[in-house]
Amino acid sequence: APIDGFGIGTRMNVSADAPYLDCAYKLQEYDGTPRRKRSEGKATWPGRKQVFRRRRADGRHGGDILTLDGQEREGDPLLAPCMRRGERLLPAATLEHGRARAHEQIERLPGALRSIVHPARYPVEIDESVRSLAERVDQATLAHP
Repeated sequence: APIDGFGIGTRMNVSADAPYLDCAYKLQEYDGTPRRKRSEGKATWPGRKQVFRRRRADGRHGGDILTLDGQEREGDPLLAPCMRRGERLLPAATLEHGRARAHEQIERLPGALRSIVHPARYPVEIDESVRSLAERVDQATLAHP
């Protein structure tokens, strides 16, 4: 979507005592050029990306790998366009379909990840291509602040 303004801060559009959604959109690419936020504890990975979910031999989730868009890796790609030029690409899923998918995905989690008390960490790997792009963006930013 075209961006015609920006703001800085938390809870910018509501009063502090009102409910709000604690999230932010962070620009990762603009006009074909990768961008990156580098703040300590908030750094992002630049560019368009894809996530592949790998499966263990027993069919359970074995971990994800974050790659640059257009690359192929072992596993199922998780990101797919859902809108283009303001038009929905696929029909809306039914509530029943969403429930069934959520149940199926939870069942595929290894038991240690489903624990409410001290769950295991889900393995997510950052592909070297993403790390390399981040390094190039950082070098370009430092060379031309």
